[in-house]
This record gives sequence, C-alpha cells and structure tokens, in this order.
Amino acid sequence: MWLKPEEILLKNAFKLWVTEKDNEYFVLQRRRGYGEGGGGLTGLLVGTLDTVLDSTSKVAPYRILHHTPDSQVYWSIACGVTKEEIVQHWDWLQQNIMRTLSVFDSSEDITSFVQGKIRGLIAEEGKTCLVQEDDPEKFREAHLRFEKWFELPPEEKLVTYYSCSYWKGKVPCQGWLYLSTNFLCFYSYLLGAEVKLVISWDEIWRLEKTSNVILTESIHVLAHGEDHYFSMLLHLNETFVIMEKLADYSIKRLFDKESFQREPALSDPLQITKRGLEAHAKSEQFRTFFRLPKEENLLEVHESFLWVPFSHFNTLGKICLSENYLCFASQDGSQCHVIIPMREVVNVEKPDSSSRALTVCVRGKRALRFSEVRDYQRLANTIRSRCGISASPQHSASSEAIRGECQSLINHFEDNPEDVTLMVGQKGSSKAVSTEALMTVFHPQDVENLDPKMLKEKMKEQSWNIHFSEYGRGTSMFFTRKTRDLIVRGVPEALRGELWMLFSGAVNDMATHPGYYTELVEQSLGTSTLATDEIERDLHRSLPEHPAFQSDTGISALRRVLTAYAYRNPKIGYCQAMNILTSVLLLYAKEEEAFWLLVAVCERMLPDYFNRRIIGALVDQAVFEDLIRENLPQLVEHMTDLSFFSSVSLSWFLTLFISVLPIESAVNVVDCFFYDGIKAILQLGLAVLDYNMEALISCHDDAEAVTILNKFFDSVTNKDSPLPPTVQQASVGSNDKASHVSVDISELIREAYEKYGNIRSEEVESSRKRNKLYVIQTLEDTTKQNVIRVVSQEVRFSASQLDELYNLFKRQHFLNCYWTMNSPALLHHDPSLAYLEQYQLGFHQFSMIFSLLEPWAFCTIKSTLSLWVFRLIDENQDGLINFKEFCCALDTLYGGSFTNKLKFLFKLHLPPAFDLPEDGVIRKSPERGRGKVDLQAYLKQWQNEILKKEETIKDLPRINQTQFIQFSKTLYNIFHGDPEEESLYRAVAHVTSLLLRMEEVGRRLQEPSSLPESKKPADTTAGEESSTEESSTTPESSDTSSSHNSQDLSETEWSFSFEQVLASLLNEPAIVSFFERPVDIQTKLGQAKVAQLKLKTK
Repeated sequence: MWLKPEEILLKNAFKLWVTEKDNEYFVLQRRRGYGEGGGGLTGLLVGTLDTVLDSTSKVAPYRILHHTPDSQVYWSIACGVTKEEIVQHWDWLQQNIMRTLSVFDSSEDITSFVQGKIRGLIAEEGKTCLVQEDDPEKFREAHLRFEKWFELPPEEKLVTYYSCSYWKGKVPCQGWLYLSTNFLCFYSYLLGAEVKLVISWDEIWRLEKTSNVILTESIHVLAHGEDHYFSMLLHLNETFVIMEKLADYSIKRLFDKESFQREPALSDPLQITKRGLEAHAKSEQFRTFFRLPKEENLLEVHESFLWVPFSHFNTLGKICLSENYLCFASQDGSQCHVIIPMREVVNVEKPDSSSRALTVCVRGKRALRFSEVRDYQRLANTIRSRCGISASPQHSASSEAIRGECQSLINHFEDNPEDVTLMVGQKGSSKAVSTEALMTVFHPQDVENLDPKMLKEKMKEQSWNIHFSEYGRGTSMFFTRKTRDLIVRGVPEALRGELWMLFSGAVNDMATHPGYYTELVEQSLGTSTLATDEIERDLHRSLPEHPAFQSDTGISALRRVLTAYAYRNPKIGYCQAMNILTSVLLLYAKEEEAFWLLVAVCERMLPDYFNRRIIGALVDQAVFEDLIRENLPQLVEHMTDLSFFSSVSLSWFLTLFISVLPIESAVNVVDCFFYDGIKAILQLGLAVLDYNMEALISCHDDAEAVTILNKFFDSVTNKDSPLPPTVQQASVGSNDKASHVSVDISELIREAYEKYGNIRSEEVESSRKRNKLYVIQTLEDTTKQNVIRVVSQEVRFSASQLDELYNLFKRQHFLNCYWTMNSPALLHHDPSLAYLEQYQLGFHQFSMIFSLLEPWAFCTIKSTLSLWVFRLIDENQDGLINFKEFCCALDTLYGGSFTNKLKFLFKLHLPPAFDLPEDGVIRKSPERGRGKVDLQAYLKQWQNEILKKEETIKDLPRINQTQFIQFSKTLYNIFHGDPEEESLYRAVAHVTSLLLRMEEVGRRLQEPSSLPESKKPADTTAGEESSTEESSTTPESSDTSSSHNSQDLSETEWSFSFEQVLASLLNEPAIVSFFERPVDIQTKLGQAKVAQLKLKTK
C-alpha cells in the first residue's frame, strides 16, 4: 500500500528493522519478529509494541523508504502485509521511477518528484474509494491491519476502529476494536499472547453500557452464551452508538426485512460509513421526538433562544431543521417544543444583526422569534429557499397578500368545516367515504339539556380554548407542561379527533398526501386477499356493544379503513387488534383522519407491533419487565418470574388498554398515548400493578393474579364521561362491582404521571433497542429448538451436534447475504413460514456447506456431483433445501449402513438427480410468503407423508449404461486420496468387469442367436485384464476400460439393478470396510466452523 510520504529518522530504527533490498534511492525493510527466524525475544517485544502503539510500523511487517545519497533523511512511501505485495511495489519503482531519477540534478528535485508521484498514486486510489473518511491515510492503515489480522472477504467494509481494553476473565488485554458492516472484531498481541475475536452482529443477544466496581464504564456484548466486556474507550458513547446501529442494521436486514425495506439510508452494506450511521441515529431520534414522517432527515441544528409569548421570556433550546419541518425543543426544563411545517411558513422577516435574531411568520397571524442564532443569516436563507419565499423587498407586498388570502381561507374553513374535504383532495366521486366522526353521528350533543357531566365537558372545552388562545392552535401550537396537564385531566369529546391528529403527527401526513386515501379506497375496493378475509371475519367483533358498530355506517367505514391500510402496506396487511384500535379512532375522527392515525400508530408510534411475530409488542413487554424490576422491587421479590406480566400485558400494549377497559375510560388512555407515546402505556401499566400490589403479593398462582387484574379493570370508571349508558360498555364483572371499590380513570392516570412520570422517552427508546436484540434472538432460538426437535426424530445425530449443524446451516445462509444487497438468499428467509422452511439454502449455498461436511471429500463447490446431491435431497423440487433434508442426507453418509450409503450413491445417478438440466435451476417455483393458502394442497401433502412407506431396494429402477459408467467414476472420486486407494480401485474394476459379464450371460440366455463363443470370452478376458492393470494407475484409465468393455458388447442398451450392484460390492471387503469406517463427526463440525468463512473469502 502506498503511504503519504513521511519523514523518519533511521538511526533509532536499526534494532527494529532489517534491510532486505536497497539501491541508490530506495530501501526495502522487514520488521524484526516477522518472516524468517521469528526474531526471538526482540520479535515478541516488537510485536507487542506494534499492537499497543498506534504507529505505521504496526500496520505491516514490510516497508519501502526513499532517500538520496547526500541526505540523512528517509521518507516512508509504502508498506505491505506480505513479501509479495511489497516486492510488487519495489518492482514498480524500479521500472517506472529509477530510470527517470537520473535526469534530475539535485537531491531536492529527486525527493520532490518521488513524493509527487506517490501522492498521485494515492489520489488515484482515493478516486475509487466510495466514501472519504475524516483521515483517509490513517483509515487506510487501519483497513490494512483489519484485512491482515482477520482474513475476512475483501468485500467486508470497515466502518470504524477504536483503541480499547478487552476483558478476558479478570485480565484486560489492550488492543484494537474494529467495527465493520457484518462483524465486531478485536485484536491484541502482548508478549507472544495473541487474542483474536470475531463476532458477527447477527449473533449478538445483548449490547449495553454497564459499570461496576472494577470497570467504571464499559460496553457489554453477549454472544453464543459468552460475555465480552470492552473498556478504556476514549469515546465510549460514540462507540456504543455505532455498535448499536450496526447491530440494529444487521438484525433488520437479516431477520426483520419488513422494517429494513423502509430504511433507504441503509440500503447498501458496501456504502455504510461511521458518519452515515451517526447521522442516521440523530435523524431517527429527531423523527421519534417530533413525530415526523420517516422520510424526514435532520439537516441542521442551531442553538438559540425562542421568545415564548405566553411566558414572556426567552427559552434556550435547539432549532432542528429537516427537509419539510422547522422544529424547536427547549433545553431549560420547561418542556416546551414546537413543530412548524414549511408549508405553514408565509415569510421570514429580515434578520436583526444586533441580536442575531430572525422572525418566522406562519399562517394564522403568528410569528416565532429566534434570537442569538450563531449562523442566523444562513438559517434565514435556508428556510426561505425551502419555503419558496424570496428575500427581495419588492416581494413583501405579495407576501402580505398571500398571508391575507391564506387567513381568509382558514376563516372560511372554520365557518364551513364540511368544505375541508375539498382542501385535502377528496374526490367528488367517492361519496361513500364518511366525512363525520361516528360519535357525532350516533351521539350528537344536546346543547339545550346540559346535565352536570355535560357542564363539566363544556368547562373542559373552555380550558382548551383558553390554552389555544395562549399557545396557538393547529400544527404550529406550542407543546408545554400545561398541555400535558390538560391531557391528563381528559380531552373533551369534541376536540379528541383534532388533538389526536395533532399529537400523533398524522395531521402532517394527511396534509402532504391529498386524495391518497380516496385513491386507496377505490383501488382496494373488491380485492380479495387473506387480509380482506380476516378483516371481514373480525368486523362484527369490533366494539359490538357500541351502536355505531351495530349499523352498516360504522361497519362499512371500518372495512374501508382496514382494507385501504392492508392495500397500502401488504407486509403488515391486517393483524388482530387493528380492528379494535381502528374502531375507536373512527368514533372520534373522520374516516380519512382515522386512516392516517392508523398509519401513525402502525408505522411510527408502535413499530413492528402489527405483524405475524408482533416483535414490537414483545420488545415493549421486555421494556416493561425492566421497569417493573426498577420501580416495583416488592413485586419482583414475590414473583421472581416476570414472564407472567408479559403474557398478561400483551393485550394492554396491542390495544392500548381498549380491550380491557370500558370504552369511556380507554379513550383517556389513548389521549395520553398520542401525546406521550408508549411511555404513557408503560406508566399506566406500572400504576395498575402498584395499585394492586398487596393483592398480587398475596395471591397463590397466576390464575388468581389474572382474576385480580380483571376485577380491577372492571371497576375502572370515568365519572366525567358525558356518554349515555347505551354507548358506555357494560362491565364484564358488573355483578362483583359492589365488592370492588371503583377507580376513576383520571385519578389512575394522574397517579401514573406523578409516580412514574420521571421515566424519560429517550430511556424507553434506548431500552427498546437493547431488548429488540434479545427478543429477536429468543425467537430465533425458539425456531432452532423446534426444528431440532422435529429433525432429531429422523436422524442419529445428538442434540449438541444438531445444534452445531443448525448454526452452520444458518450461517451459510447469512454468508450469502452479508455482502450483496439483492441476494436471492435473502428471499429464502421468511419468518411467517413453518419453522423448517424459515431457513433454506439454494444450490450455491448448499454446495459450499456440503463440501465442508460430507465425509469423503468427493464433492467440490459447484461440481456436477454437488448438483446431483442437491437434486436428490430436494424432495419437493422447489430449488431449496431445508434443514431436515440436509441432515437426513448427512445422517445417511455419516451413520447409515453400507446398503443405505450405497443406495444414496446409486440414486444420485437416477432421475430426478441425474437427468435434470445441468444449470441446477428447478422449473417449479411455488408461491412463498403470505398469499392465500391452498389448504387442500397442504392436506394432500400431509396425507402423502402419513401414507409414505419405507423405500425398499426392489423399488429402485435399474441403472442404464451411461448412469453406470458415471456411478463408477463417482466411486473412484470417493476413493481418491485414501491410503487404500490402489486396492479400492482394483475392487471397483473387478466389480465392473463382473457385472458386465453377468449382463452379457443374461442377454445370451434371452437371445435366440448368440455371437460365436470363441470370440466373446477372449474379448471379455482381455477387457478384464486391461481394466485390472490400468486400475492401479488412475481412475480415468479405469473409466476408459469400462467404456471399452461396454463398446465390445452388443449395441443393445444394457442395465443393472441395485441388487446386482450391491451383491457384487459386498464381495469386496476393501470397499465394505471403507464405507463402514466410522467418521469423527465432532472433528468434522469443528473444521467446518473454522473453514466456513475462509471458504467464502477464497
């Protein structure tokens, strides 16, 4: 590798370097301790220094220096890992530089020319680099070390590296941590003791920051049941963020492809950089906090003060700018933040240079003044350009006109709400789409008859109107601590839909996609899929007590929203619990609003909740368990196994308590959820357990605990609800209400915020990331255990051997996914399929792993024989091998009887293995994934498997001439390299000759006229002698002999039965003992584990 020329002093380096070649202008040196001799103690010391110190010397054991005869200064210009690499550089210098140097007069000119040439070479190499690092020179050196030490494939992309200590037991090893796209690697070399660690990100179960008495702060990694600790990191938080992003990237890409395809920033594993990962992490945090669409990225951050009119003071915070939003969040504890969509900005006034301030005017005659902005002028220009506003003074009048026009539009829509649908692009043709919330249709408020509850409702509305007048209303409203206080007290029925849209960010989605929902409804109308069938089945189970869903109006609206969403997002489609959530959304929001609220919940607020594996809900349950341990120690002491709470709380998370609380109480929980996200549900869950603490501690079993919680939920009421009894849900345990004191939902929520309101959203998100690794790995482990349980009944392998085989099989699948974005192997993994079919290998993957594991080394990668084996064990001929098929084949080859092994080899040379096209492509391509299931086909397949009888040797068809010749060749391949190779070749030749004679005699007995006897035996004898003689040399000569015999026979096609072949081979003790020789399975598995990655590298 060419290096940026650096001046070095050679006199101090004589003890560390040995000169291998030199001339007038260049010196090639080898590092002591490398190459011939090793270097003894000096070599050990040098090796230790090279690893611990961050210098060019530790990069590579060879280097080239440039010098001139009249100078004592040397310049390092190249280094190399191997002698071949450095010699190649040396030869290039001899051929391209040495001849030119003679024309220069002075040493300065020579040195200047050489340096310029080397820099030019480095610049040329840099052009091919995909991404420029902060320090390209240093990074190139690190990349060289990474390649040398870990021998990973050249496609593996190093992202970043850090100096740190790795704790091996109680002893720290100082070395280097390398983070690449697919692997976490560590290397240390201390006085001859080398520590090398390579863990793929998809094998990690836990990744967290920890601290204890010995390690003040460290990063804990759990993989393969082993704990690894890394400490003494200079930038621990930065390192952890990169590790977290890489692990999350790997998990999404390999296990959870549904969410991965929504991440365009992580689309190509070869393009990932440290800078890109850090930017992605910040953007993700930014979107989560402000509830923005997934397309938004954090572009700029500016510290500033914002004038808060309702408090009459400037609050310190940060301006965050994305493609379509200007956001501000305070940092002084006032919990104030505001979100301004660029579409709402009508003008940016001329900045005030004295206070470095700029004023942003938004619709509704409101303005926000940001002061003490360091780069205020550039920020003002950026906002103008993004909003399409000109900075010229002559346009100010037109801006005022636009502002006035917008205000008149807003006033018009406030007076005529029915016209709003035209503004958001509702098509006139879709009269079927409901434009009213179901609650206003089925429970209109009686303005004249105001009972105490309705009066209280009006007072709530008045409180919110006062709040709007102070803090603004709509998309650019200030969110403060007072807003949360109002939410906790309960949102008035009339404002619920509007506030849900605002707090969830759905209002922005709807505004930026006018007409989208109407188009979806029209496109999805009449479609028939598995999702629509499930939707139809669940429609009448959604809040059946509510009058709105006892009529066609409510049912039709629910059907349209759910079907439109299933059409929009087929990967989620429809999942149970979505119907319950959507029915509540439809009560308080218009139909299109309910659709966008569902989008916000499923795709942003509860990610990965609504799919087959409900990973998101399982992750939040794990977060909930952590919070129980932290906040309810008494409960933990009594109930050591917290998995009970996970199973009980699943419906709490999936339906936001709607399925367990009466509807009039549940909507208050939904209010808090849309404002605070999952944090509100976690807080309420803790409050519920805390409220029932004594009862739960005294209960004897899980069933009693479930009864206690159910009775509690039945007793929860909403004393302020203005809904009539016909709308309110009847409690399941209403008969027992007298024995259980009723609890008001507002009091319960207030208590949850008072006791557990200190839980920060950032901590929840961090815990989600940490637990997601564990949840997915647990699901993967469950899959593995189920597969092993099924396969163990069919094979003779032990449970531990099957475990190792499964890990190798799964790793082989991933090795073909690591370095290519659109690998077909990625399509073979579908978690929604049956356990056995979740991981399957195509021919290329299969040939690589089979070549490592088969016992006789007769199959090379991509060989024709590998293809035949693949076709033979692919029972359903879908072009994929599952783990059961793979293990059954290996079990026959490892532990089968001589007859079974021979039968396997015999069937390799029969259809379907032998006769299909050589390209290995199977024409049949069955539908995969989550389309409609053909139940009849499944039942038929199941019936066939039950009726399937053991195949006998008599069932096998006869083998013809071509197939038999190939069968003989396969036997020669198997015996090649064996110590008894010669005697085995002779035995095969003898069997071949014997079978041909038997066939000839059999045919003579059947034919009326036979050939002259004098000629035939002589020919046969000659053929036998020829084949016996030549068999001791090469298998090819024996093949020629066999084919020569076949040509001497009659032109009539001849064939053999398996019984004939078996009987002949049983007479050869050498062959029988070869096939019955036991194979050390454990050694084979260990070798395969080491060689698997290296095989991919080659």
